[in-house]
Amino acid sequence: MKLSDFKYQLPEKLIAQYPAENRDESRLMVLNRETQKIEEKVFKDIVDYFGPNDCLVINETKVFPARLMGTKDKTDANVEIFLLRQLEGGLWEVLVKPARKVRVGNRLSIGDDLVCDVIDNTVSGGRVVRFNFDDDFFQIVDKIGQSPLPPYVKREPEEMDKERYQTVYARVRGAVAAPTAGLHFTDEILGKLKKKGVKIVPVVLHLGLGSFRPVVVEDLSRHKMDSEYYEISEEAAQTINESMKNDGKVVAVGTSTVRALETQVTSEGWVKADKGWTDKFIFPPYEFKIVDRLITNFHLPASTLLMLVSAFGERDFVFKAYRKAVKEKYRFYSYGDAMMIL
Repeated sequence: MKLSDFKYQLPEKLIAQYPAENRDESRLMVLNRETQKIEEKVFKDIVDYFGPNDCLVINETKVFPARLMGTKDKTDANVEIFLLRQLEGGLWEVLVKPARKVRVGNRLSIGDDLVCDVIDNTVSGGRVVRFNFDDDFFQIVDKIGQSPLPPYVKREPEEMDKERYQTVYARVRGAVAAPTAGLHFTDEILGKLKKKGVKIVPVVLHLGLGSFRPVVVEDLSRHKMDSEYYEISEEAAQTINESMKNDGKVVAVGTSTVRALETQVTSEGWVKADKGWTDKFIFPPYEFKIVDRLITNFHLPASTLLMLVSAFGERDFVFKAYRKAVKEKYRFYSYGDAMMIL
């Protein structure tokens, strides 16, 4: 398949700028691959689609306020510094805006507590900077940083974003983008699933800006994903494998969870515990080894996320659902409505 196979027209008014008032009251579109039927539900109805031997695999990554506002020394020009990944100690890969004005050798000041020196350029157009600080780095960032809302949210971050652009089960800090399928879950829904005998299994994949990076090649086999850090514990792998042995369904929350699980598959078709970096790119055709069902949001045209969903749900069926979602005025993207593919 080609890049052009994953493009569609979306009215701008359907791009959600704010989350639903209540997490679990987003709309839920359910796609049944076997019957080719589409149901329209509310997210809290999702409990009805689970059985006692199933396991729900969630991504415990936690978004940190990666957007810093600073100034260039000597000129006092305003600069935005977006933290991408920690290389070691105070060394970070970042994006800067306006990029053309930030050069190697510049010093940038962020508030009263943080200074960084630009020491190198990256192949993707970013910068490598070295931060100088006295206190705990993340305590400083938590105090002065802003929520890293995606570029299609056309507003400044607000106080409520610190809670709502975060899953209720976020635990391991490291993401600069939220695993948005998980934003719909509440403690109440998780509690109901546990009462049904569903195993809640945490893994970690720290989403980077690669989630939003556009695919620019028509031949998808030539696209290179950004590497993202993941962790699958021994306990998580064992629980998932036991569920599979007992004919339970492995239900992944979000494309990031799918990528973590499908990265670590043994030759016998089981999940293997591991941690490291993955640049796995899933697009049609692809044979999924672990994941039986997928909970996801409605994604950008021609995005790697839409390609993964199309590989899982079959491209024509998924696009039929997207056309229906546009017609029925579903809310799209990070703060939008949800889809479950059975």
